[in-house]
Amino acid sequence: MLDAACATAETGAMLDVRPVGYVIGLLLIVLGVAMALPLAADIIAGNGEWPTFLETGLLTGLVGMCLALACSNGVRDRLSLQQTFLLTTSVWLALPIFGALPFVLGTTQLSYTDAFFEAMSGLTTTGSTVISGLDFLPEGILLWRGMLQWFGGIGVIVMAMVFLPELRVGGMQMFRSEAFDVGGKVLPRAAEIASKISIIYVGLTFACGLAYSAAGMEAFDATVHAMTTMSTGGFANYDASFGVYQGVIEYIATCFMCLAALPFVLYIRLVNGEARPLFTDSQVRAFFGIAATLVATVAVTLMIVDDFAPEPAIREALFNIASILTGTGYASVDYMAWGGFIVAIFFFTGLIGGCSGSTSCSVKVFRYQLLFTAMKAQIRRIHSPHGVFRPRYQGRVVTDDVMSSVMAFFVLFVVTLGIFSVLLAMTGLDLVTAVSGAATAIANIGPGLGDRIGPSGNFAGLNATAKWLLAAAMLIGRLELMAVYVLFTRRFWQI
Repeated sequence: MLDAACATAETGAMLDVRPVGYVIGLLLIVLGVAMALPLAADIIAGNGEWPTFLETGLLTGLVGMCLALACSNGVRDRLSLQQTFLLTTSVWLALPIFGALPFVLGTTQLSYTDAFFEAMSGLTTTGSTVISGLDFLPEGILLWRGMLQWFGGIGVIVMAMVFLPELRVGGMQMFRSEAFDVGGKVLPRAAEIASKISIIYVGLTFACGLAYSAAGMEAFDATVHAMTTMSTGGFANYDASFGVYQGVIEYIATCFMCLAALPFVLYIRLVNGEARPLFTDSQVRAFFGIAATLVATVAVTLMIVDDFAPEPAIREALFNIASILTGTGYASVDYMAWGGFIVAIFFFTGLIGGCSGSTSCSVKVFRYQLLFTAMKAQIRRIHSPHGVFRPRYQGRVVTDDVMSSVMAFFVLFVVTLGIFSVLLAMTGLDLVTAVSGAATAIANIGPGLGDRIGPSGNFAGLNATAKWLLAAAMLIGRLELMAVYVLFTRRFWQI
């Protein structure tokens, strides 16, 4: 399927990358300008760290300007399919390269390996971190971490609603008619969609921040945590993550994590006066059904096995299941101490994910629905060999190309998980760290399992090779696997 998507006349000519370079240049300019916000935060706080963001902002903006000018003669009205694939991956690679600079030159003074890992984790909304001592970092660095995830959240939604359906990746073409039919005009249509998404995304982030403030968070913490909640990113301002908060703030976070995991196209329809789809969509109902079942299971286990009182058991189960299911990655407690049964639940919960067209991560609910629909149809064919049974999703027949794409996604997901687990183990990591690290990176969840990368640890102690492997896995997982793998086919580069 990937080769077919990229098949072109074999003329020997090379792919024109100038339109891709032009867009990346513009985005680097935006990234450089955005560094003015953490710069201002440090000036207001009197930290003296603002020169870091001045230098990195000017450098990023200058490089972006030079790249845009150099590639401006190649701008076209629309991108080809190959250029769209290349742009989708290149953007998520270029932005972390420059987004990492404040972590290298700033007070954190990370190596570039650690800085790139942190920036990639932020922009892919994974939430894994290598930074310790978050409680004492200057406001500018903390705000920059939140901004990276917030920008990544918007990018994830635009990608899921525009680029991936256009690229026919992982069954996402199923949602073209439900969202926006781009008709090949990727960039102009993306600008229109992004404007609508931005309004809703900013509004929900603002509402989340107000709710946090009303519940007792300080204004700065409320702002950063609102950004990382709505992006389902999970970067927190404290080493204890959400463990510094208790009670109503956990319920607020749970609410907005779930809102961020719902299809944003339904919010657009809600704004347009169509409220019914938000409550009748089968994917939304399945998401909440899965969440309720998992929360009930964990809460009952905590009450029976660990003698939790009902309210704390329900609250902690609700918060941590929502965090893992949506891929946010906050942790309010060290759930590794809850026993092997709950830890196993959390591991497999992370491989489910939220809804398509949201900021959430992992496999996504709709793919499991399509998989079970296909299994049901196959079982009926076995019972009635002469019958005609077609898989259906939300009342529509699932076409063969969609089903093939979904099946290919599942196979690639499992194979990718296995390959990265083996590679990480080869760097010297133990089995639990290697497997859970690969899973949390590919599914963009955040914390892994075990003492080293679990909810009470971080990724700083891993070797450099493991960190680069995990950063690559974050990128591959965030772009739904096939959008990256297609770049490694020979025929992709022929036109």
